[in-house]
Amino acid sequence: MEQNTLVRRGTGLIGIDPELASPGYTLYAPLAGGGVVELVDLAGTVAHRWRLPYRPGRHARLLADGSLAYNGATLAIAPLFAMWRKYSGGSMGRYDPNGVLLSEIRDDYQHHDAHHLDDGGIIYTAVEPLTGAAADRIEGGVPGTEADGIVWADVIREVGPDGALRWEWRAADHLDPAEFALQPHYWREHWPLINSVHPLDEHTVVASLRSVSAVITIDRRTGRVATLADRGTVAQQHHAHPVGDGRILVFDNGTFRTGESVTYSRILDIDSATGDIVWSYQDSPREAFFTPYMGGAQRLPNGNTLITEAAFGRIFEVTPDKRICWEYVVPSFTAYTDPGTAELFPGVSNAIFRAYRYADIPWLAS
Repeated sequence: MEQNTLVRRGTGLIGIDPELASPGYTLYAPLAGGGVVELVDLAGTVAHRWRLPYRPGRHARLLADGSLAYNGATLAIAPLFAMWRKYSGGSMGRYDPNGVLLSEIRDDYQHHDAHHLDDGGIIYTAVEPLTGAAADRIEGGVPGTEADGIVWADVIREVGPDGALRWEWRAADHLDPAEFALQPHYWREHWPLINSVHPLDEHTVVASLRSVSAVITIDRRTGRVATLADRGTVAQQHHAHPVGDGRILVFDNGTFRTGESVTYSRILDIDSATGDIVWSYQDSPREAFFTPYMGGAQRLPNGNTLITEAAFGRIFEVTPDKRICWEYVVPSFTAYTDPGTAELFPGVSNAIFRAYRYADIPWLAS
């Protein structure tokens, strides 16, 4: 009998309502897949596959010109701390449909998100070391769990197509450590752990701060921040990004949710002007949908929302009235092959960071 619980429950296409599902192809990159990126149609059939030189430094995305933006984990430097092996990147590349590298920006301290801009630039998250008094300023977390005395603090950078720095924002300069304290269960090795960054408008960026449970906006001109959602609303969330009409879509993981003893994930659609929740999705019963880390949500052209229950490789689509109309479980179960990561995260997994749906891919039809 199959011993892997997720495999036993079923993989590939679980179900579809073709009249409600948004047409297109779904893109994902298995985190332990060694550099495989797959594009599947609504029937769950693989329509295209890339084999790239690095395992994912989180996710892949198709750009407007049809190229694949892919954040690769180079593992080029010694791990800054244990989890660095899991979520570091380093290579922010663009590839053609055949896997040929078109362009690449390298930063060995990049992690989690790298958002490729229309002009060829990239806005991404990285880290810098805080030591001594600067590290001591960071509040919260488990005492004594710094990485050899270092708190690695986040930096957001934007670079041009040539890699030249265009803008930089340092969390240590602009966040109040008392207001943005690490939650009590978090190790003090990484603060505030920015897991997504996305332009909101010409002068504003929206960012998700996982280890302090906050979504903020940043004024690019001054560096000042405004809190869109704090730990009274979100819990170790991911993928905060605009979806039009001044609204921000957030994957709210729900780990250590304030005032709750039951863990569950949900999707929040937040008015960026007021902070009000204008739409949300959670399962019934609520605990049936939960991923303790990672995750994403994409608003589709027909108004549906594509949701990535990341830790379990489950991707599903819901209508505005919260009816599930497509469900797929990643059938690729693999193990990390580099020794450092394999020791920390043994066994096989079908986990992904995010998935994206694309309705029109010209080179696929040609």
